[in-house]
This record gives sequence, structure tokens and C-alpha cells, in this order.
Amino acid sequence: MSGILGFADAEFRIALRNRWVAILTVTMALFALVLTLAGSGPTGTLGADQLSVTVASLTGLAVYLVPLIALLVSFDAVAGEVERGTLALTLAYPVTRWGVLMGKFLAHIAILAVALLVGYGVAAATAFGLDPDAARGLEALVRLYWSSLLLGASFIGIGYLASTVARRPATAAGLVIGVWLILIVLYDLGLLAGVVADDGGAFTTRVFPWMLIGNPADAFRLFNLAASDATAAAAGVDGAANSIMPLQALASIAIWPFAAFALAAWRFRRIVP
Repeated sequence: MSGILGFADAEFRIALRNRWVAILTVTMALFALVLTLAGSGPTGTLGADQLSVTVASLTGLAVYLVPLIALLVSFDAVAGEVERGTLALTLAYPVTRWGVLMGKFLAHIAILAVALLVGYGVAAATAFGLDPDAARGLEALVRLYWSSLLLGASFIGIGYLASTVARRPATAAGLVIGVWLILIVLYDLGLLAGVVADDGGAFTTRVFPWMLIGNPADAFRLFNLAASDATAAAAGVDGAANSIMPLQALASIAIWPFAAFALAAWRFRRIVP
């Protein structure tokens, strides 16, 4: 365990020096601030407090930024060491390959936790400044925070898998950008096209809900919106959120981190330094 924590500490320090992480953290804080200020108008119409409306908006933001941050901090976890020639030295330490990957995983989760704390903290502070009843939305904000960590953990595992498959940082970077585009952007467009073409058939009623929660990003969004008092503020997915049980979506985002990490660990065992 001490070896795993040692690798985690080293990776945490390296990730802190990553400018992309700092840029994305600041970007998330700025977007959170803008969304909070922009959402101050409809609170009276919706009958919800400022923080609950902000959480609904932040859910949409997190679907895009959290996976991107997770992929950017993890894509060169293995490929970077292969290119620098340090993988053999790393594996010479008395820690298993699983332990090495787990140390990196803990460090990257910690980086993500700090970035989310900054972004969501700015949103919460602004909401409390605008609405004295904002405390009613604290439960939704806490739920958004830990579910965002689960979503990020899923994509950190996916980033590791890309890193072990590509074995070169440039190739791994291309892979994770492709994964982000497919899972975050193109996946929903494909499902929408399928629903339109199906016109209320078996795909819409039987296949579509399972494919929706099969994507960790969609499962994350549906879980938070279904459990939020301000679901109506996020038009376009509220119907889907009401048709899928929150526990089903939660199960998806809870299983994905373990599955992605297990696949990455399996692939890492096959790499010869």
C-alpha cells in the first residue's frame, strides 16, 4: 500500500504541473460562474432556489468538461513512460503493475476532485450570494460532486486503456479525443437518429433506454436530472430522465470506473517495457 501511495504522490505532483489541467480548472470555474449568474433569472418562474437551478445547468457543463479533464490527465499515463523509456525503471520497484496503475488512478482522481471543488465551489458561493434560500440546493450540489467524480473515474480508466493500446502519447491523445467525440457528441446524435427512424417501435421502447444508460455520460446526466428539483430547467432530456429509474443510471456510472480500470490493467499486463 505504501508503494501505491508513493506512486500516487509522484503522479499528483506531475499532474499539478500540467498546464492543461490548470486551464481546464479555470475554464470550469468561469463557466460555473457564468451559468450561475445566467440562471438567476428563471428561479422565480421555476419555483426553485438558485443553487438547484445552477446544479441543473452545471450537469450539462460537467458532461462535457469532466470527461475531457479526465482524459487529458490520463492519456499518457503509460504511453508517456514508454516513450520516455522510464517504464522499465517504474516496474522495477516492488509494486505490482496493478499497484502502479492504481497509484496513478488515485492521483488523477485527486486532481479531478480539486478541479471540481474549485468549479462547483465558485458556483455555490455565487448562488448563496444571490439567493438566501440557496441552501435548499446543497444536497443536489453534493450529489453532483460525487457523481462527477464517478464520471471522471470512468474516463480516467478509458484514458489508461487508450494509453496502453497506443503506447505513444501523440497516438493516445488522438484516441482519447476520438473517444470524447464519440461518447459525448456523436453517441447521442446516433441514438436520436435511431429514435426518429424507428418512429416509436421496438428500438425506442426497448433498446434506446438501455443504450442511453450504457453511456456513462448519459447515465450521469439522467441520474442528476432525475434526482433534481430543477429538471424542467434542462429541456430536451427531462423526458428521458423521468422514464429511467435513477438507480439504473447510478448503477451504470458506478460500474463503469471498475470496468474501465480492469480493462486498462489487463492491457497493461501485456506491455513489455
